Amino acid sequence: MVSSMQRAGQTSNKPSRLTIAHEDITENTTAIRSLDWDRDRFDIEFALQNGTTYNSFLIRGEKTALVDTSHAKFHDLYLAELKNLIDPKDIDYLIVSHTEPDHSGLVKDVLALNPDITVYAAKVAHQFLAELVHQPYNKVQVKSGDKLDLGNGHELEFCTAPNLHWPDTIFTYDHKTQHLFTCDAFGMHYCDDSTFDEDLELLNKDYKIYYDCLMGPNARSVLAAIKRMDKLPGINTIATGHGPLIRHNLEELVSRYADWSKSQVKVATNVALFYVSEYGDADNLAAAIAQGVRKTEVIVEEIDLRTAEQSEVREFVGLASGVIILMPPQSGEFSANAQTALSTILATVNSKKQAFGLLESAGGDDEPVDTLRNRFRETDLKEAFAPIRIDDLPNEQTYQLCEEAGTDMGQWLTRDKSVKQMKSLDADLDKALGRLSGGLYIITAKKGDIQSAMLASWVSQASITPLGLTIAVAKDRAIESLMQIGDRFVLNILEEGNYQPLMKHFLKRFAPGADRFAEVKTYPAANGSPILADSLAYLECEVVTRMECSDHWLVYSTVDIGRVSNLDSLTAVHHRKVGNHY
Repeated sequence: MVSSMQRAGQTSNKPSRLTIAHEDITENTTAIRSLDWDRDRFDIEFALQNGTTYNSFLIRGEKTALVDTSHAKFHDLYLAELKNLIDPKDIDYLIVSHTEPDHSGLVKDVLALNPDITVYAAKVAHQFLAELVHQPYNKVQVKSGDKLDLGNGHELEFCTAPNLHWPDTIFTYDHKTQHLFTCDAFGMHYCDDSTFDEDLELLNKDYKIYYDCLMGPNARSVLAAIKRMDKLPGINTIATGHGPLIRHNLEELVSRYADWSKSQVKVATNVALFYVSEYGDADNLAAAIAQGVRKTEVIVEEIDLRTAEQSEVREFVGLASGVIILMPPQSGEFSANAQTALSTILATVNSKKQAFGLLESAGGDDEPVDTLRNRFRETDLKEAFAPIRIDDLPNEQTYQLCEEAGTDMGQWLTRDKSVKQMKSLDADLDKALGRLSGGLYIITAKKGDIQSAMLASWVSQASITPLGLTIAVAKDRAIESLMQIGDRFVLNILEEGNYQPLMKHFLKRFAPGADRFAEVKTYPAANGSPILADSLAYLECEVVTRMECSDHWLVYSTVDIGRVSNLDSLTAVHHRKVGNHY
């Protein structure tokens, strides 16, 4: 085997921040490894202990395929190494396992070197790539079972693996080498000079953390992918997108994924979300609903009614605690399969265990929502949210409505679990914790045409230079989506003796999409968010960072502007008797 290494930055005994290496992992197959030695964060909240790698692969037959690229930060190093290994004009195919930027960040640059390359990817991936590449390119959409013959025995077979951990993920299997290219799945954030998994003891912790953070939330999708892998003739190497390639401990590490996922599925609450991809705006609407459900830590399985096998539909419905359907078309190429799936869903639902929600996806030829709604009601299923009817093109408010409806579904499904958790706290500890007091505040935020608000009491000043504060925001709060890094909001401070009307108003349970500021007097802050006219004071803030804390996000923000309406008044204080809820 051959390996080479280039280093970026100054030379020293300590590895520099970014390096590139390549190694022939078998005859005619080369791994290009982009090593990020010092990276300590991933996906904002994902702390790393040992850096990470981004793996790309060249497969040479009579034709040549490149599997994935790298992160844009490796632009110069990666492209130089690629050119060192092959003339880009000799690359015939680029396989995009999924379009997350850490793997597809240089797709546009590779296509610039050779515009004649044909890109193989899932249908959803091509939709994302159109926004990434911004120019026409040769493309082929692939699904499970499709093949690409490179010659000299290198026949590549594709397997769809959605939600691992992006919706557009595919696996690629080389029948000659028995290598399976899995992108994120079975990977880990780990960086060292070893290309393979020789020392399992070193990798155990990072492998488990990676699974818990990225794969565990989609445990059922993991099991579905493993089931597809079992149908392949044999696998001797899993060529992952992150960390060492799996060869020496393949059976052990795959079995861990299976065991962990089975355990997750047994205890997990999940929702089956059915829609017809590319019908109207169903893809984006489904994504918004799914995001809302996932905020409550409920697993969402997204099933495309165009291609779903009826046995899969029965399995998903039978195991789901909730069912959401974006109404399919009444006619057209995929209507027959969709109609059969609806009948299967109705025959499988269990009124004692499940909730449902329905949405007309504005495709122009939707199956009537009321007919299906009445059928569900006849089975005594709980309706988690009123039917969503979309008459015009979706806008920001539409997607907010869908997200909040999904959250309502998730909260309803986890209500018993939440109560059980509250009761599980030791009584003395519960009472002692309840003696922690805090002020009373209303957080208001606006982004584009979307605005929201919430009552808060877990607020504290956190820094002086710069002026900063922290706010604990429950993951399933509607406003959480408007408090991402870079977002701006207003912290309205309530007044002692004059807080009851505002507190009562914002403690109400609002229906999905409802205007939280109806009948409340407001005026706009400099950052665009509403200021409550009856608040004692307000602070205009910007989110700087977020830390995940189990069921809450701890949001650290800097303060830009502040005003007080009455210098003689005091802040309203919230005194609890117990610590297991607000």
